[in-house]
Amino acid sequence: MPRPIIIDCDPGLDDAIALAMALSSPELEVKAITTSAGNQTPEKTLHNALGLLTLMKREDIPVAAGAAAPLMRELVIADYVHGKTGMGNTHLPTPTIKPVKQSAVELIASLLRSSPQPITLVVTGPMTNIALLLAQHPELKGNIERIVFMGGGMNAGNTTPVAEFNIFVDPEAAEMVLKSGVPLTMAGLNVTHQALVLPQDIERIRQIDNPVAQAVAEMLDFYLPLYLSHPRGLPGAAMHDPCTIAWLLAPRLFGSIERWVGVETKGEYTQGMTVVDIFGQNGKAANVEVLTDIDREGFINLLAERVARY
Repeated sequence: MPRPIIIDCDPGLDDAIALAMALSSPELEVKAITTSAGNQTPEKTLHNALGLLTLMKREDIPVAAGAAAPLMRELVIADYVHGKTGMGNTHLPTPTIKPVKQSAVELIASLLRSSPQPITLVVTGPMTNIALLLAQHPELKGNIERIVFMGGGMNAGNTTPVAEFNIFVDPEAAEMVLKSGVPLTMAGLNVTHQALVLPQDIERIRQIDNPVAQAVAEMLDFYLPLYLSHPRGLPGAAMHDPCTIAWLLAPRLFGSIERWVGVETKGEYTQGMTVVDIFGQNGKAANVEVLTDIDREGFINLLAERVARY
């Protein structure tokens, strides 16, 4: 039986690649895609999700628009990473589908309520929609098998010295989710900065003769220079969001630890930091499976194999 999932995302280049992996994987049944503001404005992330489904010929999947802004803060976007459309230099086809009339929270709630088995939520953007879902429908927590999210990290950040972008955009939402009691898996910067696509990997994908692979290669062409010039001195582009899908498909590629994780929402210098209790010093029970390392070569093979299925 395929694993039912709902993907809550803010496409975004790496979100697009995560979607490409998920939608070509029979192990996963994508029940819906919901969008959040983050990598770009809410209008653009929604448009990108619709265009990506058109490109991937999966117009059967419902798409719903989510919250237009974080719970308590002004929206911050990452156009400096993903470009003015959110898709770098890649031109998606004109969407052939429209979003459903339901909001993201309404669509997720209806699917959770009607599903014969619990659904996994995959969150690759800020957690605003999921925090609202848990606040408005606490009775549905038991219908969520797990929340797998890209966000945070165990050491340094990428938006501030300590905060990763998705968590920084809406730290209050992330803290609500982390306190929810729902099983959680975190793909943070400490693992995603190991999931590097090198220049030769991009060429490997470019040799795959289908429109999705060509679009992915083009996205990576835009994405790679940002990392090659990064202060960390990374030799490739970090595949943040695809790590969530890779973990669902091939958890053997990852190492992990169970730890307590919280989000700093009030710090002068640490707003949006994920505080990981690595040594168990605060006496609180673990609430997150934290991914710690990845078999990079195995990950690249999985990515190329899934993109080649289109």
